[in-house]
Amino acid sequence: MEIKKNPDIDTVLVTGGAGYIGSVLVRLLLGLGYRVRVLDSLRFGGESIADLLNDENFSFIKGDVRDDAALQEALSGVDAVAHLAAIVGDPACAREPEEARSINDAGSRNVYEKALSNGARRFVFASTCSNYGKMSDPNSFVTETSELRPVSLYAETKVAFEEFLMGRSSEACAPIVLRFSTVYGISPRIRFDLTVNEFTREIAMGRELKVFGEQFWRPYCHVFDLSRSVALVLGAAEKEVRGQVFNVGDTSENYQKKMIVDEILKQIPDGKVSYVEKNEDPRDYRVAFDKIQAIGFRISRRVPDGIRQMRRIVQEGFLDDPDAKKYSNI
Repeated sequence: MEIKKNPDIDTVLVTGGAGYIGSVLVRLLLGLGYRVRVLDSLRFGGESIADLLNDENFSFIKGDVRDDAALQEALSGVDAVAHLAAIVGDPACAREPEEARSINDAGSRNVYEKALSNGARRFVFASTCSNYGKMSDPNSFVTETSELRPVSLYAETKVAFEEFLMGRSSEACAPIVLRFSTVYGISPRIRFDLTVNEFTREIAMGRELKVFGEQFWRPYCHVFDLSRSVALVLGAAEKEVRGQVFNVGDTSENYQKKMIVDEILKQIPDGKVSYVEKNEDPRDYRVAFDKIQAIGFRISRRVPDGIRQMRRIVQEGFLDDPDAKKYSNI
């Protein structure tokens, strides 16, 4: 899959650019030749992008998506927006529900409205496949036209802003929605509160992994490939992506939790695992990704590749303390 810079887009604003996905995306966009500006509150610190201050095509503004002055400064001269800033994940949103609603929905609307008024021509929103909730037919695959059944506040806020955006699809700033699969893999801002990363860490450190609800399905996609999907739709012809929703991942990368454990045990055969029966998980979905493949998207990494990466950084001493709180959003 070849991704090229859009000749009509010079400067891209990445909100949440210091985050787990954002810090990968920013480097990818810089490598393609874009000027990149990041707006981030640095809720989890800025180590992930500090080195980029050496790059003359990179600029940074510290601020919140609800901070009008910071947002106005961040959007000045911007051609496109990749909107990643959010309270991310079910546990984090459940812990701070009002903050989650304020940032993920109201704050996102604020970003779009100001992007439109400042002349941005493309707006890419990082949504989630969690919006599908629990499949009505466990033997089927959901697509972009399937019913959305959010079962968490996190997904509810994403669905609400998706609906807002799709109502603006005829405006000058073309909205695009990317429903990301469950993410994993190496990033400048490591996270271990994600299934593949957490499971691999626990087994790689010689601890017993307890798995709850081994049978439930999710799609998975490497953080690098999710970032490539943003770059792809920024570079695509507007008529291919304006007002469109795309699931991001690969149909072959739908896994049950036990299947992930089995892949880890192929690499760490002496790992210790126990299973705790759980017959009701509010999220259980398998996703099809034909639509984004039709515009050229292909993944470059698979779950076993991500496991190999996470095993190495844990076992070979890349991190002083893999249990450090900074490696979690919770």
